Amino acid sequence: MTLRERIKNEMMVIKALGVVYGDIGTSPIYTLAVIFLIVPPMVESILGILSFVFWALIVLVTIQYAWLATSLSEKGEGGTVVLVQILTPYLQNTRMAAIVSVLGFLGLSLMIGDGVITPAISILSAVEGVLLIPHYEETPRIYLLIFASVIALVLFIVQKRGIEKVASAFGPVMVIWFLTLGGVGLWYIIQESSILEAMNPLYAINFAMKFPLITFILLADIVLATTGGEALYADMGHLGRLPILKGWIFAFVALVLSYYGQGAFLLTHPECTGSPLFEMMQEFAPQFFIPFLILTIIATIIASQAMISGIFSVLYQAMTTRIFPHFRVEYTSHELRSQIYVGSVNWFLFGCVIIMLFVFQESGKLAAAYGLAVSGAMSITGTLMVIIFAYRRSWIKMVFALLSGTTSFVFFTSCLLKIPHGGYWSLLIASVPLGLIILYTEGQKRLYSSFLSVDKDEFLKEYKVHYTQESHIEGTALFFARKKENIPAYIPKTMFQNGIIYERNVIVKMKPTSEPLGVECEFSNLAPGLSLLVIFVGYMEVFNMEEILKSQNINERTIFYGDEEIVSHSLWWKLYAFIKDMSPSFVSFYNFPSEKLIGVSRRAEI
Repeated sequence: MTLRERIKNEMMVIKALGVVYGDIGTSPIYTLAVIFLIVPPMVESILGILSFVFWALIVLVTIQYAWLATSLSEKGEGGTVVLVQILTPYLQNTRMAAIVSVLGFLGLSLMIGDGVITPAISILSAVEGVLLIPHYEETPRIYLLIFASVIALVLFIVQKRGIEKVASAFGPVMVIWFLTLGGVGLWYIIQESSILEAMNPLYAINFAMKFPLITFILLADIVLATTGGEALYADMGHLGRLPILKGWIFAFVALVLSYYGQGAFLLTHPECTGSPLFEMMQEFAPQFFIPFLILTIIATIIASQAMISGIFSVLYQAMTTRIFPHFRVEYTSHELRSQIYVGSVNWFLFGCVIIMLFVFQESGKLAAAYGLAVSGAMSITGTLMVIIFAYRRSWIKMVFALLSGTTSFVFFTSCLLKIPHGGYWSLLIASVPLGLIILYTEGQKRLYSSFLSVDKDEFLKEYKVHYTQESHIEGTALFFARKKENIPAYIPKTMFQNGIIYERNVIVKMKPTSEPLGVECEFSNLAPGLSLLVIFVGYMEVFNMEEILKSQNINERTIFYGDEEIVSHSLWWKLYAFIKDMSPSFVSFYNFPSEKLIGVSRRAEI
C-alpha cells in the first residue's frame, strides 16, 4: 500500500468518526447521569451497571452491527430497507413476505421516531452544562430551552444549503471529542484502577440476580449507551465497511474509557447528583470547562446532523422502492450525490424536536422517553438477520444474530415501561411515517388495479397506422409507463384520440432492481418513430435522470405522464388521494424541467 493510499484510508476513518459515530459518541453525556438518578452510586451498583454498559456495547453494537450486519453488505450498502431487499428473493411464501415487509416498515418508522429525540436530548443535555459554570447555576430553564431551540433551528436551516463545505471538519472535531472523553476517563481510571474489574460479566449477572426488578427497569436506560449503533450499518454505503470498522475500534475504546472513568469518579464522589461527565471535567480542568462545553455542543450538533442525513437517505430509498410517497428532493452536493435534502421532512422533524424540548424541558425527562424506538429498531434488525442467515445456512452467524436479537428484544421490553413516562411520543412520531407507508402502498395497489391498460401488440398495430397516415410534431416526446408489457391508457389517448404524435416517441419504464447500486439501460425499437427504454436502477442509487437520457441520445422536447384524478367515497382513500395530489408527480420527483411536463388526466375510482 502506497503512502497516498494509506493517508486516504486514514482520512476515511476520520470521516467515519464524524458521519457515523456522533450519536453514540455523545451518549456518555447523559447515560450514567440518568441511571444514577434511579439508583444510588454505590460500589455494587456502579460495578454492575458498568458491566452492563460494556457488554451492551459488545453484543448490540460490536456483534450485531459491526460484525453481523456489515457482513451482509456486498457493495457497501446498509439499512433496514437493504435487509428487506436482501431477504425478499429468498421468500416464496406470500405470508412470510408480508411479515418481512411489515417489519421493514416498522424499522424505518422507528428510525424516524428515534431521529426526533436524538437532537432534542443531545443538544439539551449539552446546553445544561451551562448550569455548572460559576454564577450561571441559577439560569432559568426557559433560557436553556430557548438556547437549545436556536441551536436546533440553525441546524435545520443549514440542511437546505448542504453540509459538504463543513462536513470535512466533522471528523477532526469528533476525533478531538473522543480523545478528550478517553483521555480524561483514563486519568480517573488510573486513580481508581479497580473500576476495570467491571468488565467481568459476573458483576452484571450478580447485580441482576440480587436486584432483578431494578435491573429490568435500568435496562431501559442502559440501552442509551448503544443509541447510534445502528449508524454503523445504515451509513456504510457512504464510507465502506473497513473505515467504519476501524472507526468503531477507536470510538469503542474512547467510550469505554469515558464510562469507566465516570464510574471511577462516582466511586470517589458519591455525592455527585448531576452529570458525572461534566462534573469530572470541571474538577479535572476547571479553566477548560467552557471550551469543553462548546466542544460538547458542537459534538451534539454533529450527532444530530448525522441522524437527519440518515433519515433523508432512508426515506429516499423508501421513495425509490415505492413504499413511501414522493416528496420534493433537492441535491445539496455536486460531489456527493448521497447528500440530499427533503424540505417537508426537514421541517416536520424540526417541529417535533421543538415540541420534545418544551414538553420534557430536561434531558433527564427526555431520557425517560428515549430508547424505545432505538431498541425496537435493533430488535427488528436482529430478527431480519436471523432469517437471512437461516436461509443462507450460515449457522454460526445465525446463532450470534439470535443472541443479539434476543438481547435487543429484552432491552425493548424494558423500554416498554417508558411508554407512560413519555415513551409514547416516539411511538406517536413513528406512527406518522408508518401510517403514510401503509396508506400509500395499499392505495397504490388499488389505484393501479383500477387502471385500464392496452395490450402492447394491439397498441403497436394501431400506432403504425396513425404514424404512417398522420403528420408528426417535430422533436422527441417521452411517455412514462409502469410496465413494459402493457401500455398505459393515457398513451393511446394522447396519440390516437388527441392526435399528438412526435417524430420520435420514447416509452420510458423505470424498474428498481434487487441490487443496491448501479444504473443500466435496455433500449429497443418497437416501430418506426417508437422506442422503449427500460432503466434498471439500484434501490439506493441517487441519479440524474436527464444525464441517463442524454447518454441514450434522447433530448426530449415534451414529457407526458399519467396524472390521476382519484375519486372515492371512503374517507381513508380520500386521504390517500389528498397525499397523492400534494406529492410531486413521478417525473417531477426526478427534477425534470417543469416547462416540459404535460400531465394527461385519467379518472380512477377506488
